[in-house]
Amino acid sequence: MYKYILQSVENINWLAIAPLLIFFIFFISVTILALRKNKSYVDKMGKLPLEED
Repeated sequence: MYKYILQSVENINWLAIAPLLIFFIFFISVTILALRKNKSYVDKMGKLPLEED
């Protein structure tokens, strides 16, 4: 049943390509933001769970 529904939809390739592009854009933007963070800020945040009050 689903096969016939999907065959009737034109440009079904965009339904597969769009989520892939959204994922890559999100992944690249998060990677860029992570690499641009200040090293001292990252070290400070990394030590927070180990600090005692």
